[in-house]
Amino acid sequence: MQLHISSADGVPIYLQIVNQVKYLVAAGRLSPGEEMPAIRVLAEQLLVNPNTVARAYRELEAAGLVEKRRTAGTYVSDQGSPLARKERLRILTGRIDALLAEAAQMNVPVEEVLKLIQQRLSALESSRPQE
Repeated sequence: MQLHISSADGVPIYLQIVNQVKYLVAAGRLSPGEEMPAIRVLAEQLLVNPNTVARAYRELEAAGLVEKRRTAGTYVSDQGSPLARKERLRILTGRIDALLAEAAQMNVPVEEVLKLIQQRLSALESSRPQE
């Protein structure tokens, strides 16, 4: 699991960990039942205090994204699917908002943006190998 922490971006480190783990689950790069790194291991990898990682794990557990198993570590929750879907939609919503804002700044009508999206979808579908 690769996380990238920045002390310069103004977001608390524990929250950066939480957000990145949510993204990894939503993107399917962390699967239900997959073991999370131990708190001390991740803290050493990220060069942060173990309490920071522990706080992030508590937040993730409260959100139902991970679960602690006694003496066995922390695992991605099997119940994470609805949250993962919600997180995927949140990520896509942000990207759509950015696209629409950029289109508005360029004076491109929404109808043209939708037409372009449809064209790109058609191009993607035609380039995929047939099963």
